[in-house]
Amino acid sequence: REEFLYWFDVDSWYPLGRFVGHTVYPGLMFTSVALHKALKFLLLPLDIKHICVFIAPFFSTITTFCTYAITKEIAEQEEAGLLAAMFIAVIPSYLSRSVAGSYDNEAISITQLMLTFYFFIKACKTGSYIYASLCALAYSYLVASWGGYSFVIAFIPVFVLATLITKMYNTKIYLAYSVFYVIGCFWAMQTKFVEFKVWHTSEHLGSHFVFVLVQGKLVYDHLS
Repeated sequence: REEFLYWFDVDSWYPLGRFVGHTVYPGLMFTSVALHKALKFLLLPLDIKHICVFIAPFFSTITTFCTYAITKEIAEQEEAGLLAAMFIAVIPSYLSRSVAGSYDNEAISITQLMLTFYFFIKACKTGSYIYASLCALAYSYLVASWGGYSFVIAFIPVFVLATLITKMYNTKIYLAYSVFYVIGCFWAMQTKFVEFKVWHTSEHLGSHFVFVLVQGKLVYDHLS
């Protein structure tokens, strides 16, 4: 990890060079190495190049299951989940990012995005600290892998705000969002390319505002 974070690449942005670990999202590279070491431990010494080639199809399989689970959880119908899984399996925009050899951030990030939404939905429905924590960890993994994490940190607060406006807000949603926000922000800051952007960039402002809002509502409900 330290070798990657402080790797100074003199070949790109010549002649100035750059610190690679501080200027890229490291999730894809770390995932590739972790899979390589795990397979080696299981006595399956697959070459790292082969892992890089097939990592996108592998994660796209998980994405299909996640899409099924999310849709089934929302619609409460297995048929709807199967139909959604079929769509994600054939949609051209995702196929272009999940074919063998597509070694880009989206190769693993779409899976993480779907996992984040799935665990958040489960946390809102059950009020479980475990699901809320898993949601935050999946989000943190997404932050380390793709700049598109801003879609998640923008959408979830909007959902929570909508439940407040429509009077559908409850303690389960409060727990889900509070755990997601606190743990998610903390672990997101561990990515060198993000760090304190969590606190001052525009895409995060909505999440901060909604967090203050739900804490204020909690205090108001206790006093009233």
